[in-house]
Amino acid sequence: MKLTHSTTEQGLFAAADGARPGASAAQRVYANLRQRIVNLELKPDSTLSRNALAKHYNVSQTPIREAMQKLEQDGLVRIFPQSGTVVARIDVKQLHETQFLRVAVEIEVVRRLATDPDAPTLHRARVLLDMQEALRDRPEQVDMFSDLDKAFHRTLFAGVGMIGLHHYLEGRLGHLARCQRLELPKAGRMVGILGGHTAVLDAIEAGDADGAAQQMRNHLTGTILRISVLQEEFPDYFTAEQL
Repeated sequence: MKLTHSTTEQGLFAAADGARPGASAAQRVYANLRQRIVNLELKPDSTLSRNALAKHYNVSQTPIREAMQKLEQDGLVRIFPQSGTVVARIDVKQLHETQFLRVAVEIEVVRRLATDPDAPTLHRARVLLDMQEALRDRPEQVDMFSDLDKAFHRTLFAGVGMIGLHHYLEGRLGHLARCQRLELPKAGRMVGILGGHTAVLDAIEAGDADGAAQQMRNHLTGTILRISVLQEEFPDYFTAEQL
């Protein structure tokens, strides 16, 4: 499959991450910095210079300060007054807490969709799966595959009118998103994610609410079960605290 799609589908893909249309300078800086942190372009313990960032984004100090404050609320940076700002390590305790919330919410989302399917939503979700299928054996496209992953889940939330809840939840999942990014290049991970998405969507389209819920639970618990392995492989990326 060639990665060509309609304007509507381009908008759906673009909405997976980044600032929304009409965003303020602070919102644009926040969205881009968050994406760079989640994609591990900016690794844990990296120092963030406000002067350098202001020059990079061609903005004043005010949008940088506001973006940093929001990233701190997400748990993705640590601000040390009179010292500086660094990218936070992955907090395992917070990761487990937000994952618990995510599983509960997304199971309810797919239950509702299976009970009352929305044809346009299912079509958009299927288009995204087709696009992921085209990338499943192309590890150099891991970032695009990750954005499609986000877009798939966002589409399901939109299908039940809960897009605001999705935005809230996404803001809390930065630590998990970094763990997923560490795993994604590994052999078989993109195939596994695609298989999970397909099983969820198949159950929704079949009107099987219980099956959709179980498939979503299975899909969402993969990375969380391998956190200890990631901690051993990337010890400098994680906080020292244990559950």
